[in-house]
Amino acid sequence: MGRKNKAAVNSNEPFWKRHSLTIVAASVLAVWFVLYWNANPHSHAGSFFGNAIADWLGLVITIIATKWFYEKGSRESRKPHRVHKNHILEFLHEHSLTIFLLITGIGWVILFSRVDPESKWGSVVSNVVSEWTQQIGLVILTKKLIEIGSKESQGEK
Repeated sequence: MGRKNKAAVNSNEPFWKRHSLTIVAASVLAVWFVLYWNANPHSHAGSFFGNAIADWLGLVITIIATKWFYEKGSRESRKPHRVHKNHILEFLHEHSLTIFLLITGIGWVILFSRVDPESKWGSVVSNVVSEWTQQIGLVILTKKLIEIGSKESQGEK
């Protein structure tokens, strides 16, 4: 965010204005669900809608999870502030984003193991598992790796 932090918006602003990114992204996700519900998953449109569900679900989770969770050392995450004297609790706090993604990712893998991967919704769940893997990978990789010219790597040489 190359400009002033939008999170600093006046708390007197309406809810929809303070959370417009989440609301719009979740609304787009809802549209993909509605379109996919009656679509033929073997058609181009149906296949696209199924993929869009996984992609937009990943986007919505990224928006929401990065508002609430932390990952110490990741440029993709807010910087945690120390809140616990207990080292274990502080570790869990500092790495809550990865822990959240791992736990929910395990849930998606369990769900995927119980659905027919060739079924309409099985292919969507498969794509969600892939999206979760990408999200976890992005958080972990950005802890140690940089990309010169990337906003997230500013200040790194």
